[in-house]
Amino acid sequence: MRDELNAFHKAGIQPLGVNPASVDAHARYAAKMMFNFPLLSDPTREIARAYGALKPDGRLIQRTVYGIGRDGRIAFAARGAPAPGDVIAALER
Repeated sequence: MRDELNAFHKAGIQPLGVNPASVDAHARYAAKMMFNFPLLSDPTREIARAYGALKPDGRLIQRTVYGIGRDGRIAFAARGAPAPGDVIAALER
């Protein structure tokens, strides 16, 4: 996402990341990786649970990408790291 942020913004999309790390850990990681999008902290894993991103052990997170349209509906969902163009195309429909 970091490297494709301009394409997302051009399409009117604001990417963000969510994981269980603390806010302080996110700040350090975002600085190290030069992230240019917000990271949200989900220490209780409730967001991960709600979106089916927890691995079977209930603790670890499986990378999962969702694109949520302006109407609040899920327009895109995929495990792993899908191509940014696929996410953008789904949200532009």
